[in-house]
Amino acid sequence: MLKSKLHRARVTDVLIDYEGSIEIDEDLMDQVGILTHEQVHVFNINNGHRFITYAIPG
Repeated sequence: MLKSKLHRARVTDVLIDYEGSIEIDEDLMDQVGILTHEQVHVFNINNGHRFITYAIPG
């Protein structure tokens, strides 16, 4: 079941040596109902790459 969706969000920064969480604006998380440390699936629509991580407010 799909609970929340952020469509065509833009990644603005990356820490290349860190594999872990994805930081999402706290107001945006509240608006779409994503909880802190909730599992999220991230899909790159340009190259098809996908990964699973957890969300933290930023």
